[in-house]
Amino acid sequence: MKVVITGAAGQISYSLVPFLCQQGVFKSNEKIDLALVEIPSAMERLNGFVKELEDSAYSTVNSISTFDNIQDAVIDADWCLLVGSIPRGIVLNGKEIKERSDLLQINGGIFTEQGKAIGEKAKQSCKILVVGNPANTNALIGYSNSPNKNQFWMAMTMLDALRAKAQLSIKLNCHVDDIYRLAVFGNHSPTMFPDLENTNINGQNAYDLINNHSWVENEYLPRIQQRGAEIIKARGASSASSAARAACDTVKAVEHPTRSGDVFNAAILSDGAYGMPEGIFSGFPLISDGNGDIEIVRDFSLSDFAKNKLEITANELLEERNFIKELI
Repeated sequence: MKVVITGAAGQISYSLVPFLCQQGVFKSNEKIDLALVEIPSAMERLNGFVKELEDSAYSTVNSISTFDNIQDAVIDADWCLLVGSIPRGIVLNGKEIKERSDLLQINGGIFTEQGKAIGEKAKQSCKILVVGNPANTNALIGYSNSPNKNQFWMAMTMLDALRAKAQLSIKLNCHVDDIYRLAVFGNHSPTMFPDLENTNINGQNAYDLINNHSWVENEYLPRIQQRGAEIIKARGASSASSAARAACDTVKAVEHPTRSGDVFNAAILSDGAYGMPEGIFSGFPLISDGNGDIEIVRDFSLSDFAKNKLEITANELLEERNFIKELI
């Protein structure tokens, strides 16, 4: 099984690759061929990481290869985890990139190239997870430029879902494994909406157990939506380890059947479910049969409050699509 990871010398990948090499992440018992991709200037640092991976002697790994271009890396790939992207705040050509529109345009070129290469050279059954932000619209760019629509593209919202579960478990003093059907709708951004009204804990409705709409709206939602900024402020760096964990959990969720009565979270191309516009990548509650088929769970009941939140995040995604319309 060939697994391609871009941005492989970065902080997220430093945690992600060891997570992926654990037993049981992939359904297949085939050993993994790791194809690690970086820009030419980061290849020396990537080679140092490869030495650590070699020294770890993973029983799950067959080979480790490095690449400084996406075209060679993705040949016959089973999975592509697109972690590398240009982050907000970087200085390019003497200008600090602050605006989301600028970020989308800069990353657009990266994901245009990656989409073309994956569509032409990866396997027909390849699954692609976009981790690099702005993840939803980066996924749209990659998907739109891929000539192979049989491949399955996703953007990561699992980190938002894990954050939402963690804070809910603290509030209700329950274990995260007792939480079922917690879905994150929309964009991986401060507009995303973690829905508690359809979440169950040991058979009881989570929203009813909280019984405090003000806490949900004014404390819970802002905490989840702003969690990344909170971590950067406290740590002085972005949430690399938890992002890596979430990416690994997304792969595992796709590779294995979803547990009965539950969902997993990722952003996929919208078909209009829950009123989300078609032609954007939106977070939805999903299920996997473990054999490559992913479906949207369509039995969630949305209140007017939830519908309003979905409209806000949908509008942001439409704005982002408009920023990069010439790329798709």
